[in-house]
Amino acid sequence: MKPLLVTAAILTATSALARDAYPPVDVLLQTDKSVIGEALEYPDGTPQITMAIITMQPGQVTGSHRHNAPLVAYVLEGEITVDYGAAGTKTYKAGDAFVEAFRSPHVGANTGESIARILAVFAGSDSVANTVAEQ
Repeated sequence: MKPLLVTAAILTATSALARDAYPPVDVLLQTDKSVIGEALEYPDGTPQITMAIITMQPGQVTGSHRHNAPLVAYVLEGEITVDYGAAGTKTYKAGDAFVEAFRSPHVGANTGESIARILAVFAGSDSVANTVAEQ
């Protein structure tokens, strides 16, 4: 085989292999605990994944609430600060990924100058509410 044909065959095979190979994966978060150290556990019932984008205006506050299903969050834009009571306060900014407190009351606030958008993914079930307001 002539060198030019060999080179063309190698380039063609390499392009096909690169096109069919699994793309690079950047792991944002891998943990077995929430941001305040709670062990994760899945609720009883039929598993159900819920994905939502939460948009908060500057200064907006969530009110006290808790999550009965594990919640993975990724801040798409802006800044939020969450008060976990005795477990402290944490601020999350665009690009931060975290597992939210699980069954522990907390209050979130948009402490930035612009809207905050958070991608929230709940690993819940059909028999458990993802979020419950505290009285």
